[in-house]
Amino acid sequence: MKDPRLETLAANLLDYSLEIKPGEKVLIEGESGSLDLMIALVEGAYQRSAMPFTHIGDTRLHRAWLLGADREQMDLRISWEIQRANDIDASISIMAGDNASELADVPGSAMEALRLADRPLMDIFLQKKWCLLRFPTPSAAQAAGMSSEGFEDFCLSVCTLDYARMDKAMDPLVTLMSRTDKVRIISPGTDVSFSIKGIPIQKAAGKNNIPDGEVFTAPVRDSVNGTILYNTPSLEDGTTYERVRFTFKDGRIVEADANEPDKLREILDTDEGSRYLGEFALGLNPRIEKPMKDTLFDEKIGGSLHLTPGRAYDDADNGNRSSVHWDLVLIQTPEWGGGEIYFDDVLVRKDGRFTLPELEGLNPENLV
Repeated sequence: MKDPRLETLAANLLDYSLEIKPGEKVLIEGESGSLDLMIALVEGAYQRSAMPFTHIGDTRLHRAWLLGADREQMDLRISWEIQRANDIDASISIMAGDNASELADVPGSAMEALRLADRPLMDIFLQKKWCLLRFPTPSAAQAAGMSSEGFEDFCLSVCTLDYARMDKAMDPLVTLMSRTDKVRIISPGTDVSFSIKGIPIQKAAGKNNIPDGEVFTAPVRDSVNGTILYNTPSLEDGTTYERVRFTFKDGRIVEADANEPDKLREILDTDEGSRYLGEFALGLNPRIEKPMKDTLFDEKIGGSLHLTPGRAYDDADNGNRSSVHWDLVLIQTPEWGGGEIYFDDVLVRKDGRFTLPELEGLNPENLV
């Protein structure tokens, strides 16, 4: 029997996130664990007179390929995929792998070559309509410390949040950030400041990510100074990084440390832009309250923020170019040590809650 929640989710993705029109070509990519949702999306696309195309990936197979592939082979694969990307109007990518650490033993040099090879393809996809989401699997439930059934219920609840309502509630924050110059962030182990003056402010309310819930921009590239200690574990390329700490001078990461210092340096040395920030965002999703070692969820945690080494988005561009885009999260709720955010020396959020009257609509009890 079909789960009606999957049909609801598929409809939300096609109608709200991607606004699919008749005749549009939609690429639906996923892993084997997401087959039921992929079928619902294919059926939904046909019902809307669109043209769906599908691709199923497998991380074990991808690992085997990476262990032998050289840069020439990677570039050739990307050239084939670029042709496909140019032919589509929209894409949905569904993460549903069996083992989030499958790529942990792939050499860093191979992962770096893949990030560099992938960059032209990512640039094309980001110019199209796109959406990325996590589909519940037992391995993801285990990483989150939840039962499979509990995690499935949680995911579908978060993914079907009223994002149109959230979108409207974000408007006062966008207005405030648009007239802000200096941002200062203070938390245990963290005191960092930067400018966002002149950088566009964007809402993320269910269009490109599911789950969603953030307002983002980017620091002026050379304006970042100070130190940040991220308190959320981050699973990147199969490796879990904990207590990542960066010190910035004139925008550049000049000191870095974590539980995996050598692998951390490999990421930061991918290219020139990987030691500069490409995004600053505030997490706002009231139904995501703790880290799950899944960036798509963790960066949306209510009361969190992320400062992202690497590539800036075209719609919030500070000029930083990189093959890296690594969303590292700092939670500022009391359970995680608390903290403050100041805009032009005015306190706007304390211990994860907005303090200004015009922003109270973004506090958790007003978004659930």
